[in-house]
Amino acid sequence: MSATVYRNGRVFTAHPVRAWADAFAVDGSEIVAVGGEADVRAAVADPAAVVDLEGRLVLPGFTDAHTHVLMMGAALGQVALTGAAGVEDIQRLLAAARREAPEATVLRGRGWLFDAVPAGKPTREMIDAVVPDVPVYLDANDYHSCWVNTAALAELGITRDTPDPLGGSIGRDEHGEPNGMLYETAAQQYAWAHRDATTTDAERDAAVDRVIGAYLTAGVTGVVDMAFDELGLAAFERAQARYGGELPLRVAAHWFVANTGDEAANVAQLARAAELAAAPSTPWLRVVGIKLVLDGVIDACTAAMGRPYADGSHAEPIWALQQLAPVVTAADALGLQIAMHAIGDRASDIALDAIEHAVLANGDRPRRHRIEHLEYAAPGTAERMARLGVTASMQPVHADPAIFANWAQMLGDERVERAFAWPEYEDAGALLAFSTDAPTAPYDPLANMYVASTRASALDGSVPPVHPQYAVPLERAIGHATRDAAASVGDGAWRGCIAPGFAADVVILDTDPFAEGADALLTAHVVETIVAGRSRWSAVEARR
Repeated sequence: MSATVYRNGRVFTAHPVRAWADAFAVDGSEIVAVGGEADVRAAVADPAAVVDLEGRLVLPGFTDAHTHVLMMGAALGQVALTGAAGVEDIQRLLAAARREAPEATVLRGRGWLFDAVPAGKPTREMIDAVVPDVPVYLDANDYHSCWVNTAALAELGITRDTPDPLGGSIGRDEHGEPNGMLYETAAQQYAWAHRDATTTDAERDAAVDRVIGAYLTAGVTGVVDMAFDELGLAAFERAQARYGGELPLRVAAHWFVANTGDEAANVAQLARAAELAAAPSTPWLRVVGIKLVLDGVIDACTAAMGRPYADGSHAEPIWALQQLAPVVTAADALGLQIAMHAIGDRASDIALDAIEHAVLANGDRPRRHRIEHLEYAAPGTAERMARLGVTASMQPVHADPAIFANWAQMLGDERVERAFAWPEYEDAGALLAFSTDAPTAPYDPLANMYVASTRASALDGSVPPVHPQYAVPLERAIGHATRDAAASVGDGAWRGCIAPGFAADVVILDTDPFAEGADALLTAHVVETIVAGRSRWSAVEARR
C-alpha cells in the first residue's frame, strides 16, 4: 500500500459512530484507515510517508452547501460596504474607490446594510453626492436589491414609465420618479442582466480563480452553487480545463429557474437542467437540480410572511402555489433536486405544499429536496420537513447579532423570538445543512461555526449574543457544515467525514477551538487544505 499516514493529531471525524481519532491514512484520493495510531499503523504496515500533525486539529473539509460562486468571486473584487455604519461611511468608501480608479467606467460595491441608511431608505442622490459621473451599482448585503445612482438608472433605461417586473419593484419617490432602489426581480432583470451582458469571459475567469483561492485558504473543499446558469457553467468548464480536468474543489450546482408568469415557459426551463443533470459528470463539476426563489428577505420586507410586517406591509410570494406546483412536480418527475429559497413562513408553507403535491403526483421515489434559509418558519414546519425528507439548508452567519436589529425591527412582534431556530430541525429529525450564502455573508466557515455555536457576533464582539438558546454545540455545528452539507446533495456515502472509504477531503488548523473555546474560531487559521488526497493550499507554501 502506498498510503500516507497522518499521526499525532486531534482528528474530529464528524462520523456518527466514532467522532474522534488520533491518526488516519490516505491512499490516493481516499481515506483507508482511521483510529488510534496503533490501529492505523496496523492497517498500513509499510506507509509511503508519515506526517506528524504535531497535535493539530483535523476536520473534514467544509462544504458550503449554499453559495453563489461566480457572484462571490466578482464580489471579492468590489467595494466592500458591510462594515459601513452610515451613509457617510458608504460615501467615503465610494469616493475613495473612485479616486483609486479614475479610468473606470463603472463602480460596483456590495454588502451595504439597510440599517446603515436613514429609515432604511437609500436614494440615488446619496450616491450622486460623491460619484455622479459614472454608473454605480451597489448590491445589498442580502443580494435581493440593488442601489444605484442616477447615471446607472440612465444606463439601464429606467424612467418613471418603466413598469415593475413580476416579483419585484422599482423604488420611486413621492413624484413617481425612480429613487435608485431596485428590489428583487427588478435587480435581477435590470442591474444584474446588464452586469452579465457587459462582463467579459476574462473577468469571469478571474472571478472563478479568486473564489477558488479564497475557499481553499478557508478550508472549504466543496461548494453548492444556488443560481447556476450558462455563464457560470461556461466559466467553470474553462476553469476545469485550465486545471487539467480536475477543479481544486468540488462544485455541485442548482440551475436557476425564474417565474415568467407562464406555466409552459416555466416548465420549459427544466429541460436544460435535466439535460445537464443526466450528462456524464465528474465529482468536480455537476448540475444536480434546480433553484427557485419563492420570496424576498425580511430586512427589506419582501419575504412572504403569514402576517403583516410591523409597518403593515404584506409582501406577496414571487411564486404562488398554483404557479409553483407544476414546476416542482415536473422537476421531481425528472429526478432533479429542488432547492427553494423561502425566508418567510408563508413561503416555506408554499414550498412544502408544492412538494406534497409532487409526492402525490409522482408516487414513492428517491428524493431529497431542500428549503433554503428558513429564517422564520411557523411552528410545526420542521416536523413537516422531516416527514417529507426535506433538507433544512440554513446559514448561521445570517443570524449574526451585529446585523440582527433591522431584521427584528421589520417584524416587531413575538415572531422575533423564533428567529433562525436551528435546533428545531435537529429535534424533528430533519437533515440540517449549514452554509454561508456567500457573498451575502462572509464565506469563512470558522466564523460561521462561531455564530452557530454561540449565537454571538463574528462581526462585532461588542454586540451581545441574540437567542443563545438556539446555539448548536460545536461538534454538531461542524457536522452540519461537513457531513450533512455533503449529504444535502446526495454525497453523504462518500465524502463529508473522515472515515475509511471516504474522499480524503480534510483541513488542518493551527488552533483547537474544542480545547481553547469558541473564541478561538475567530483567530484560528488553516494550515493546509487537502482535497482528494492532494494538498491544494498550505500556509507554508503561501509564505514562500
